[in-house]
Amino acid sequence: MLRKLTKKFQNLTLATKLTTLLLIIFIGGITLSSIAFANLLNYQAEIAVKSRARFIFQNINAVRQYTNDEVQPVLERRLKGDEFALQTIPSYSARKVFLNLQKQDVSYNNFFYKDAMLNPTNLQDKADNFETTIVQKFQQANNLENTTSGYHWINGVKYYYIASPLAVKDSSCLRCHSSPDVAPKGMIKVYGTEHGFGWKLNEINGAQIVSVPANIILERAKQALLLAIGIITLVFAIAIFVANLWMKRYVIQPIKKVVRVAEAVSTGDFDVEFEKVSKDEIGSLVEAFTRMKLSLLMAIQSFEQQRPKG
Repeated sequence: MLRKLTKKFQNLTLATKLTTLLLIIFIGGITLSSIAFANLLNYQAEIAVKSRARFIFQNINAVRQYTNDEVQPVLERRLKGDEFALQTIPSYSARKVFLNLQKQDVSYNNFFYKDAMLNPTNLQDKADNFETTIVQKFQQANNLENTTSGYHWINGVKYYYIASPLAVKDSSCLRCHSSPDVAPKGMIKVYGTEHGFGWKLNEINGAQIVSVPANIILERAKQALLLAIGIITLVFAIAIFVANLWMKRYVIQPIKKVVRVAEAVSTGDFDVEFEKVSKDEIGSLVEAFTRMKLSLLMAIQSFEQQRPKG
């Protein structure tokens, strides 16, 4: 097979050989460039997705920390024994801030934040199957400093998530989550007595999860890839066209002229002249053929002089 292709290639004209070679380089270059750009853009897209998720995650934690350190102590001093204020709960503050962010910027509408709990006080925080699996992994690791991340699908859309374990770290929080008997009546009135109790200190019972849509950024990377491939293809196409044009003008046409003159000389027409148009290899070829013509002419003249007359 290879021999047949080699033989066919050898039988092609010089211009066709050059075009074929350039096309092979073109296809190879496009393929390698596409693979390299695809890997690079996907890598950059993943970094962008992860950076965005971490930014939201860190800001939500900052809100939770602020609520826990500064808002909660002030409000609790003003509350009476059985009174209850949602604003003292860090997860409530974080959720409200996140909802306000979504109202102010619609680009965050497809983002998700949740304190997914196995036994939540507010059933809005009840962990689904995916979230339950994450919480169980945290429980098995039993490390409050642990975090996990990865990709998952929500309603057919690919999301990148970051999650960290949630546990009661302050014994004062057990007043609301140990048993209904000691919980504030205001909280019982809002949430009832069936959920959110039986928690223990430093026991992992939930996970804080932020999910960022990856499809948007990955789609932008795909569009950038198509644009880059289009530009590279155009550059290669122009390069092939210019190379072919240059080859035909400065190589093929001069060689054809030399061939026509050589054929004329071979038939006995010594009035034709080899035209030298450059000082490169084509010019050297013209000089060689010119010397050959002169040598042949001198040989013929010498033979004619020495040939007997009569």
